Amino acid sequence: MERLVVIANRLPFSLTKTNGEFHFHSSAGGLAVGLSSLPESYERLWIGWPGIANEKLSGEDKDHIREKLAAEHCMPVFLSRKQIEHYYQGFCNETIWPLFHYFPTRTIWENRFWQVYKQVNHAFCREALKIIKPGDRVWVHDYQLMLLPQLLREKIADLEIGFFLHIPWPSFELFRLLPWREDILNGLLGADLIGFHTYDYVRHFLSSVCRIVGFEHTLGKLHVNNRIVRVDAFPMGIAYDKYAQAEHEPDVRDEVKKIVGTIGKRKIIISIDRLDYTKGIPERLEAFDLFLSENPQYKGKVTLILVAVPSRTDVQDYQKLRQRLEHLVGRVNGEHGSIGYVPVWYLYRFLSFQEITALYNIGDVALVTPLRDGMNLIAKEYIASKTDGDGVLILGEMTGAASELGEALVVNANSKHAIVQAIKEALEMPLPEKIERNQFMQQRLRRYDIARWSHDFVEAIQDVKKVQEEFAVRKLPNNTRKEMKTRYAQASKRLFMLDYDGTLVGFRGKPSQAGPDEEILTLLKKLASDKNNSVVVVSGRDKHTLDNWLSDLDIRLIAEHGAWIQQTDRQWKHVDPTITTKWKDVIRPILEIYSDRTPGSLVEEKDFSLVWHYRRAEPDLGYVRTQELRVAISDLTANLDVGVFEGSKILEIRQLGINKGRAAERWLIKESWDFILTAGDDYTDEEMFAVMPHDAYSIKVGIGISKARFNVDTVVEFRTLLKELLKGG
Repeated sequence: MERLVVIANRLPFSLTKTNGEFHFHSSAGGLAVGLSSLPESYERLWIGWPGIANEKLSGEDKDHIREKLAAEHCMPVFLSRKQIEHYYQGFCNETIWPLFHYFPTRTIWENRFWQVYKQVNHAFCREALKIIKPGDRVWVHDYQLMLLPQLLREKIADLEIGFFLHIPWPSFELFRLLPWREDILNGLLGADLIGFHTYDYVRHFLSSVCRIVGFEHTLGKLHVNNRIVRVDAFPMGIAYDKYAQAEHEPDVRDEVKKIVGTIGKRKIIISIDRLDYTKGIPERLEAFDLFLSENPQYKGKVTLILVAVPSRTDVQDYQKLRQRLEHLVGRVNGEHGSIGYVPVWYLYRFLSFQEITALYNIGDVALVTPLRDGMNLIAKEYIASKTDGDGVLILGEMTGAASELGEALVVNANSKHAIVQAIKEALEMPLPEKIERNQFMQQRLRRYDIARWSHDFVEAIQDVKKVQEEFAVRKLPNNTRKEMKTRYAQASKRLFMLDYDGTLVGFRGKPSQAGPDEEILTLLKKLASDKNNSVVVVSGRDKHTLDNWLSDLDIRLIAEHGAWIQQTDRQWKHVDPTITTKWKDVIRPILEIYSDRTPGSLVEEKDFSLVWHYRRAEPDLGYVRTQELRVAISDLTANLDVGVFEGSKILEIRQLGINKGRAAERWLIKESWDFILTAGDDYTDEEMFAVMPHDAYSIKVGIGISKARFNVDTVVEFRTLLKELLKGG
């Protein structure tokens, strides 16, 4: 049986202590429902805080709680009052919550909160490691535990880890305000799979990763050190049948009769949300006020049932929000009400499932207009409840649900006039149109319900691992390393053909800054000092740069991808003297124009090529300019013997027929080599890999599909391999 270990801030049970007695209350949250719907083949374990502070518990109490929760396949993480205040109420709800919901002015930057946030994430890691076994799959949830994936990865390197964020991920411009932004990203990138509700959040996250920690993605896949990390959207669903069938429950029917008996034949608009500044409750009430002012014919004919579920009642800002809301309710009722007619029914309390579904059933219109919301399941629950199709959903465009429920009346929650217009349209919409709109949304919600969401995410974690394993098969295995050492030691004619940038040295912001360090110079010198070795550096660099950096070594050099070759006489020879470079006069001005328009980019000129570098440019702008430049140059070079090649943050224009493969063949035919090692990291090296004999050791530095036989992860790992060969030989 497969084990799924779920780690969330809270357990699916709330724990209270009254008169010395402990009481456990099950949670009806969507996550608990989703996990309960997974196949029986999964053994589910849940780690989280039980909801009570350490100070209220003795050692005996904790043992009792652990025993009680173990029977429910749960494990508690006990937190002190200070940890709860600083980690949850502090960092989570005073820093992450407002920032990620686009309220930067409400965000508090407190290092003491951050320190406790780290401390609590470590505490969750310690508890998790007590029960995690080899082969387990771990699913970490939400913004309270964003450091946990990497903490677990450091302890168990091959652990299957998924992470899901239940709130929005902000744009890069907002996320960059966070002083601890790199720590957060590195923590999340410890996961194999990172999930969000919508593709917008995926896009914002990938942008932050690229700009802050430098990892680029290909179709949502990041190459993070030696792993592939997948980032994707998994829109959370609801228990569709539960809401669709609720109208048949006797308690729900009783609630419906009670409400209808009081309101009569008036149209009912429902608004249900947790009382939070992100939900835009005062704004929608002001819009309803404006609606009645502009449409007085609806006075006495429409009632707004406004439910504000208590939230963080001990926080002053939330107390002020409640006061503001209640003041508005009084003003609207005072201005538009009359004897026997109360425009706004205001409820400030928790509602039972029966009460909420009764409101869904009698609501002619659901007004769901948060200023920003990760998903908002209220909108989905309302649509699922309207089995007769008679109801209209007005949905704020800044909710995650808006990307799925396009048939709703989608509005800008900041525009009172847009909400007023939507309310009028909803109240006057013909029944056939309501039914048609709702049927489309219901079909979608029925197909992708909470069970499908949880199953898809868990299976996706396994799929990522399969992809990682496919790449791992190509990784240079230990037995091949031993074989290489043996063959190297026994060989009398050895050939090394090594790329420079990305293979022998790492990349730098400017090409001129990537000179050889002392370690690689020492390695090359030792390789070249063995009379049985022929060492060739095959680079895209110009010949003058290679001379400046490597001319003191007894090695051979190939410059500009094979345009120039330096052999034993230390003289550079051009491989084809008939090649012309007149085309450069046409292309150079174009590259310079694009460089001027792209801050951080530059043009490098070589004898037989021109290179546009944009490693230091803003990533999105660099990508756009590259595509524009490729199109512009392709038109100009259509009748020339010139090719346009895109590499790692470069666009290179060079003469066709010049490539590393042709240059490498000159050495391959010179001798009968009994040991060949060639290494490179990008598309230009594929030409070299392609011409190698089948028994040569060809190595790509980095993850990716290649003609090379093997992969190593980094420049450091390739250097380590060279050291092992020298030691073994």
